[in-house]
Order: sequence, then C-alpha cells, then structure tokens
Amino acid sequence: MAVNRVPILKRCRSLDLDPTFLGYDKKSNRTSARAGKKISEYGLQLREKQKAKFIYGVLEKPFRNYYEKADRMKGQTGENLLVMLESRLDSVVFRMGFARTRREARQVVGHKHFLVNGKPVQIPSYLVKAGDVIEVREKARSLQRYKDILEVTGGRLVPEWLEVDQEAMKATVKYLPTREMIDVPVNEMLIVELYSK
Repeated sequence: MAVNRVPILKRCRSLDLDPTFLGYDKKSNRTSARAGKKISEYGLQLREKQKAKFIYGVLEKPFRNYYEKADRMKGQTGENLLVMLESRLDSVVFRMGFARTRREARQVVGHKHFLVNGKPVQIPSYLVKAGDVIEVREKARSLQRYKDILEVTGGRLVPEWLEVDQEAMKATVKYLPTREMIDVPVNEMLIVELYSK
C-alpha cells in the first residue's frame, strides 16, 4: 500500500496551507522557498488539487476516481467532489472529534475501532450516507487513547451536519454537507479545470 511519508509542516509550507486543517496546532516559522514567485495558471490548478489530496490523505488514482464519480453525479462537479471527500469515514471520524488528526482518524478506522450501523468497518474511504450511525466499538471504548483524544478535541467545533454524543461515543449523520459547510481552503473550480483539459 502506498503511504505518504512527506513531513506535514514541510508539505503545508509548500502548499501554503494552515496545519490546523489537518488537526495539527504546530506552526512553521520558515517560509517556502517559492514564496513570492509568480505561478502559472496550470501551477495554481495543480496546487489546489495537491492541497485537496493532502488534506484528505488521498493518493492520485483514488482521487481521480472520486473526480470521475463526481462528474457523473447531478449538480456541480467540484462541489460533489468535496462532499464525497468530506463524507469518507476517516474524515467523519476526525470531524466527530474522535481523532486528533486526519492521519490518526485513518489509523483508528483501519484498526476496526468503529461501527457503522452496528457493523465493523475498517475501510477509511467508506462513504457514509445520511442517517448512518457511527460509534466506537465496545472493546475500544475503555481504551485510554479515547479519553486522551476527547480531552484534546473537546473544544473542537462539530459541524452542523453531524450529531455527536461524546458520552456514548456515537454520532449520527443528519445529512450530507453542502459546500458552505465544508471549511477546507480549496478552490474546487480549479481542480475541475485541471481535470477537464
């Protein structure tokens, strides 16, 4: 399996991205070597695509598959793409506040710590639907890890499309998010322009 091992802060610097979107509260004092240089139109489009891929932890081939699926759906392709990425199980677990970072969310899903509608799911790319109930497995609830995570993420704002019960370690997807509810700094129109060439 391919794994992205690029240092987080270094990648955030090169993409001009705030690490808080990935769950990290560290800041880098350095500036990118390319800061201030003019970027071509293609360069801007490519950067937006790389930003989206990096935030959601998706590699090129699955990302392209998401794009093609979004293109076939009704509505705007860019909006559909972001909604699909946001409704991945690892992203929902991060939004629920049961993981400090997106990478940790991917890891705990892979370790079968979560149930979706009562069934164990270990696929981070599993797409949740409106009405799905996501909960921490009975065996994993007593782990010290989740007590520590909830201490850290307790103050994090849960999006309005999720209903989270932190005591029961459970969440319900009320409805899928719209573009206005997704706070990632990605211009999806540039990604659509890049792929439609």
